[in-house]
Parts: sequence; structure tokens; C-alpha cells
Amino acid sequence: MQPLIDNARTFGQRPEEFARLAEGQSPQVLFITCSDSRVVPALITGARPGELFELRTAGNIVPPYASEHPTSEAATIEYAVEVLGVSDIVVCGHSHCGAVGALVRGDDLDSVPAVRDWLSHATPRPTGAAEDPEVAEGVQAHVLTQLLRLRSYPFIEKKLKERQLTLHAWYYEVHKGAVRAHSAETDAFEAL
Repeated sequence: MQPLIDNARTFGQRPEEFARLAEGQSPQVLFITCSDSRVVPALITGARPGELFELRTAGNIVPPYASEHPTSEAATIEYAVEVLGVSDIVVCGHSHCGAVGALVRGDDLDSVPAVRDWLSHATPRPTGAAEDPEVAEGVQAHVLTQLLRLRSYPFIEKKLKERQLTLHAWYYEVHKGAVRAHSAETDAFEAL
């Protein structure tokens, strides 16, 4: 913890670098990814402050849209699309994902009921080789399912029809630092 505290103390000693950020934000991309500490969107993309609007959830899950009981995730997505006007949304899964791995293996999550209930939003349950520590197949299928879920949000559907929004599926390989993007033409995740 001490190195984090030390950096936080010196971080604000360059106010001229951050003054323009007080004027507002206009990110072009909503980046939806896992809460996993090994996945750092700005590090992966090289984004500077104000360039990415981030949504981090356990297992990069996009919950079903429900206007009568909105989730914080739906509110974040709506704000990014309707208020900030992002033109792209990236759903980025990652290798060695604990959440997707638990789903693929069918782990008993009764001791962590909030996690269990949250992961129940990952329907259909991702499949893949349970013995694969990377859970590559399961994560990639899961990312595509989350894109389909996004398409069911009414405001996303509208922006897609108007060609004002593009959705992207990425797979980050934690052990390599490499990113693969889903290609609709080949239906495969290919190196960027």
C-alpha cells in the first residue's frame, strides 16, 4: 500500500497537466472490462485521462436491460452513449479470468452468494475446456455474448441502426500482454 500512497502524494504536484480535465470529458470509447487488477485499460490502449470511459465489472458482465430496475452498469452504458456520445464500445475479456473460469468449471459459489448471483447474469453459461488455465474459449464466447446483450439495450439498438455506434469484442492475453479482436469475417479473435 505504501508505494500507492507515495504516488498519490506526488501525483497532484503537476496541476498544469490536469487543468484542462476540469473543463469536462469527451471520450470516444466506452471500455467494458473485468475488475481484475491485471487488466488496466489505459495501459493496454495507451489512453490518457479523458480518452476512455470505463466500466469494470466482475467478469465484464453486461446485465440484462431493465428500465424498471436499472443497474449501475446500465446507467453507465446509457450515460456513455446518450450523454457523452461515445462512438465505440469495446467489451474486453481476458485470459485467466476467475469469473469466467468459475462458470466454465461449474464451481460451487455458495460461499460467495453475491458473486454467485452476479455471475448468474452470464447466460448462457460460457463453455470451454475446464482444464485450460487461460479459459480462452470460454472468455471469447462470453465476450461475444456480452456484445449481444448490449445490442438488446434500446438506446444501443437505435445508435447501431443510425450507424452512430460500433461495437468491438477484444480478448486480452494477460500472460503475453497481447490483444486479439473478433473479426466478423472469420468469426475468430485475431491479433490487432
